[in-house]
Amino acid sequence: MPKAVICGAGITGLALAHQLDTTGWDVVVLEKAPAPRPQGYMIDFFGPGYDAAEAMGVLPRLRELSYTVQEAAYVDAHGRRRAGLDYARFSRSVGGRVLSIMRPDLEQALREHLSADVELRFGTSPTAVEDTGDTVHVTLTDGTVERADLLVGADGVHSTVRRLAFGPEHQYLRHLGFHTAAFTFEDPELHARLGPRFTLTDTVNRQLGCYGLRDGRVAAFAVHRTRDTALPDDPRAALRRAYGTLGWAVPRALDRCPPASDLYYDHVAQTLVPQWTRGRITLLGDAAYAVSLLAGQGASLGVAGATRLAHELAATPDLPTALARFEHTWRPTITHRQHVARRTARWFLPASRPQLLLRRLFLHATALPAVANRLTKSIAGQPVSGVTPH
Repeated sequence: MPKAVICGAGITGLALAHQLDTTGWDVVVLEKAPAPRPQGYMIDFFGPGYDAAEAMGVLPRLRELSYTVQEAAYVDAHGRRRAGLDYARFSRSVGGRVLSIMRPDLEQALREHLSADVELRFGTSPTAVEDTGDTVHVTLTDGTVERADLLVGADGVHSTVRRLAFGPEHQYLRHLGFHTAAFTFEDPELHARLGPRFTLTDTVNRQLGCYGLRDGRVAAFAVHRTRDTALPDDPRAALRRAYGTLGWAVPRALDRCPPASDLYYDHVAQTLVPQWTRGRITLLGDAAYAVSLLAGQGASLGVAGATRLAHELAATPDLPTALARFEHTWRPTITHRQHVARRTARWFLPASRPQLLLRRLFLHATALPAVANRLTKSIAGQPVSGVTPH
């Protein structure tokens, strides 16, 4: 039985673990965090990852954990609606095959879907990797060594596997000029006011949105433009500096912002790795091809990529050939989605008052079927084939 070590117990790593397990691999998943991470933001899960999740049998659980979002509403400093995007219209345009779900909930569903044969270890990560030709040796933080036929770095934008096997992070990251953050807090009054809407500030260069969770908490998501490629020492203070003068519910959110340990804060970046594989070591998901939150399909492409990689490994006994086939067929999809993300950045977060007004006009125009269809095609991208097992 071939053995795979997967670094990263996020969406991509968990999806790959399931798929390899079902095709006869011995699978060990390593995660440096001591426990599943509670931090994260709401995502719209659709496209090729939705198809792959359905084939995996995890879709019913994802539906249970998902949220009904009626609208993404943009409001001014006094909370008055200025523009919005009807989620029901978007859902219909993709045949209802879309879920709004918190990233930690998506990970939870994938963890629950793993068989008992998959070994999942928290609180450990690689310190060294060595490809001997016949096997790959992975030295861990506890001093032990795992020997496997394949090592997969599915450990995100700041991948340890990529750093150890491919080189320093700065060689592979393209910063897109944004920082982003996500956190949750208690505010019953705001929770009641939000209802089933994702409400965001209609602002230039910075934007903060809130939505209510089923347990009564409020989740906040923030993104702002910055040329700084370094992460702040104090993310909570950085949020206050960046968003402190905004109106609506932003002061309440910042007052209730948790400590840095309970706060997600990172660059908005893309990962550009010229070749995803070196010998028996390969990269997957954000470690190899982060498209950034501007593209809107990072989780979907992670699950779909995991499914396609597992299929190639099952269909092609020769490991180098399977890995090469995966990259050859999957890279064009990634290249396209990364291009779309860079092209639409100014609409995701306007950089000027004229751009803000244009976004309002465009969102108003989405009530027209032709405009709605154009928006859907822009968000969903080109159809992707071959993400479900044949």
